[in-house]
This record gives sequence, C-alpha cells and structure tokens, in this order.
Amino acid sequence: MTPYVQPPEPLALYGPEFAADPRDHYRRLREHGPLAPVRLAPGIDALLVTDYQAAVDLLRDTHTFTKDPRAWQATVPDDSPVLPVLGHRPTALFSDGDVHARYRDAINDSLALMEPHVLRAEVARVARRLIGEFAAAGDADLIAQYARRLPLHVFVTWFGVEPGDGERIVNGIAGMFNSTENATTAYADLVEVVTELVAARRARPRRDLTSYLLGHPAGLDNDETVRQITLIMSAGHDPTTNLIGNALLHMLTDARYAGSLHGGAMTAHEAINEVLWQDPPLANLGAHYPRHDTEFHGVRLRAGQLVLVSYAAANTRSAPGPSGSAVRSGASAHLAWSAGPHRCPAKQPALLIAMTAIEQLTSQLCDAELAVPAGGLKWRPGPFHRALIRLPVRFTPVDMSAEAHRHRTAGEAADGQQAVSIGP
Repeated sequence: MTPYVQPPEPLALYGPEFAADPRDHYRRLREHGPLAPVRLAPGIDALLVTDYQAAVDLLRDTHTFTKDPRAWQATVPDDSPVLPVLGHRPTALFSDGDVHARYRDAINDSLALMEPHVLRAEVARVARRLIGEFAAAGDADLIAQYARRLPLHVFVTWFGVEPGDGERIVNGIAGMFNSTENATTAYADLVEVVTELVAARRARPRRDLTSYLLGHPAGLDNDETVRQITLIMSAGHDPTTNLIGNALLHMLTDARYAGSLHGGAMTAHEAINEVLWQDPPLANLGAHYPRHDTEFHGVRLRAGQLVLVSYAAANTRSAPGPSGSAVRSGASAHLAWSAGPHRCPAKQPALLIAMTAIEQLTSQLCDAELAVPAGGLKWRPGPFHRALIRLPVRFTPVDMSAEAHRHRTAGEAADGQQAVSIGP
C-alpha cells in the first residue's frame, strides 16, 4: 500500500483565494491521496475526501461513521464561525438510526405537501413578477434581484413566515455559510425568527408547513420543530439560489449554449445538470466522524475526527463527458445531492424551482449577456458553498409594465394570505 503523504500545512478552504479558484485547491489536495488535511477557519482543521469512490463509501458507511458531531465539537471554541453549519442540533442532519428516521420522516412528509404543479405555478408567477421589476432597465444583478429573492418567496409562502422577516432569514442563512466572524450572530437571528413563528403557530395553527410539522405524528416539540425548519431553510434557500446563479452563469459563458437563451439546442435542464457535476452549490459538506480509531482508504482516522466530503472535487473525478457518458466506469451519478441515508430530501422541489426560474428568465430576456468579463466576477468566501456575490447582466429593455402590474397585484393578494393552503 502506498503510504499517505501529509502536506506540510492544511490547505485553507476559506478566504478570497479559495473562493476565486477552488479547482486548483482540489487539484493540490488530490496530490496527497483520497483524503487530505484542510483548514475550514483559523484553528479548525478537517480531512476532506476528494475521491469519488471514497466519498460514496463514507456517505453509506453508518457502521464506521456517525453524523453526531458532539465529540468533535467539544474540542472547538464556542464562537467558532463553522459551528452554525457543523454544530450539533436536534435535526435529521446530526443524528443516526431511529432518531434520524423520526426527524427525516417529518421532513419528508412536509416536503411531500409541496405539490409539483402548485409549486411550479407559484414559482413561475413570482418569477414573472420579479423579472417585471427590472426588465425595462436593460440591466440587472441576477443574484440580488432574482436568484436570491425567488427561493425566499417559496419559504415565506409555504412556511407562513411574516413577509417582513424574509430578509432576516436570507441574511441569517448567508451568514451561516459565509462562516466569518458574524456567523454565530447570523444563525442566532435566523433561529429567533423561526422560534417566533413556531410559537405563533403552536398557539394558533394555520394551513402551512410550520403548522403541519407541529402536528406531525413524530411529536416534535417546539425546539425540534424550529431546528427542522432552520435546517430545511438553510439547506434549501442558499443552495437553490446558488444553483440558479451558477446555472445562469454557465449558460452565459459556455460557448455550447450560444443562442440557448433564445431557442438554442442546449437547455436549462442540461445547464443545471452540468453545474451539479462541475460547480455544485454545496461544494464541501457531508460531515462525518469515526466512531472509533480506524483506517479508511489507506488513511488513519481518530475517533471523533471531522471528515468532510468534497462533492465538487469528487464529481470532477467522475464527471460525464460531452456525450453524457461517464469518464470513469461505474460512476453513474454526481454527488451534489449527497448519497446514502442522509441524501438531500429536497432534490425535486429544488430542481423544480431552479428549472422554472431559469426557463422564465430566458424566455423573457432572451438576449441577456454578462455585463462584466467572467473573470471579474467575485465569489462569496466560505468553505462550504460555491456562490456568486453578483451576476450583472445587460439586455434589450422589455416593457412588461402591464404584466408586471397584473402579477404584482396577484402577488400582493397571495402574500396577504401568509401561506399556501395545506391539506383539505
């Protein structure tokens, strides 16, 4: 067996250097084997899995690894900026066995209430309304004005969040994933918003997903309900925003999509699929901890040691070629949705939101192009995500005033209901 060679220093996955060129970091990490030491924040180290098969093995091995971070967390300062993402909470993400199944069932049953045809119609309606707000200007930032606002509306509507609290939710989630010094404060504010929502629904239920979770047979208490909702929101809003933004950037810069915005051969579906392979919105996560000292793919691991999966790096070792066939035998699926018992439960709603968002935008602004060189675009720092700060575009101005007014009026009426109708 080839001995594992330790790099002289863990490679930093935070700051502008990593955000600007993560692929070079992954290339350098692969030189040290299937797992390599990384630094997630000052003083916070982990091992990152960059090999596809090793990643799949880790994600499916519930005997050797646990999702409970508390043994590792005891070694980390309470104010560490990575704890809002990695710190233990009573949720499906940080549990195993029967506890995980209880939380997972409540989440799956809740998401199942988001009927695809209703969700698609709602997303399309809001997409047209948002586009109508900037179409006449001839330029826009598709992150701030579109990709971030569209998933926000879904969560505000389906969970019955007060419209005025929407920005607090977005800022809380973004602060978590940026993993900077304000991450703890950002997460605390997100929890405060959801705690107030859950308390209000416990006292007076409505026909929304929050009330449904509170009444689920799993018997979640208030804190458990708060934590499942913050998990769904944090795992749903930011990644969906990033998926929309990254796919739009892909369509605007890849020569194979030339003309796609106005009826070309390459579609939104293909752009999303390629981004999930090449630039997944959650690049590095899937935290696991060995239950005991062990050896994994030739690397010795300590009990309780933090091991993360690089979905982005692992995917590029098994990415499909232009024809769609896998480069490596046996690699039939990307890992953007993770794998094993903790595979993302919101895959279908997220894909539907992203697909509808892109189709609506490209049908209305068919000649949109980047307003700055692609190399000048900036990416949000942080070890976990792949997220644009801005996506400035220009296009021929479109007068959508009449349609925008119609959809704005319909939207105000829908927003006034506070939530979609759940159940009979």
